[in-house]
Amino acid sequence: MLKGLGALGGLGDMAKMMKAAQDMQGKLAELPEDLARLVVTGEAGAGLVRARVTAKGEVTGIDIDPSILVASEKEVVEDLILAAIHDAQIKAKVRSEQETSRLAEAMGMPPGMKLPF
Repeated sequence: MLKGLGALGGLGDMAKMMKAAQDMQGKLAELPEDLARLVVTGEAGAGLVRARVTAKGEVTGIDIDPSILVASEKEVVEDLILAAIHDAQIKAKVRSEQETSRLAEAMGMPPGMKLPF
């Protein structure tokens, strides 16, 4: 008769699994918000132009050193702005992937497994 009680011990494991699944769901729901708050900076022209981008890829700001704001250098400035944005977007993508991987690892997922975003 005591053998049957051993099967009931599995209910505790099931409760732990359900709790872990709820925790995972909560963390997954928070990730997009966390990525939207995480800001990285890209630069071009040895720091003369800097772009700030969220880990979701949204450009939030540009800083341009006034010394390069010369009318005859308009095209150079435009190229530096694009390069800074591109640099920031690459850094944002890397950071997003790092945060997603960190979360997946914390949830016990195999290395390299992609989350659905």
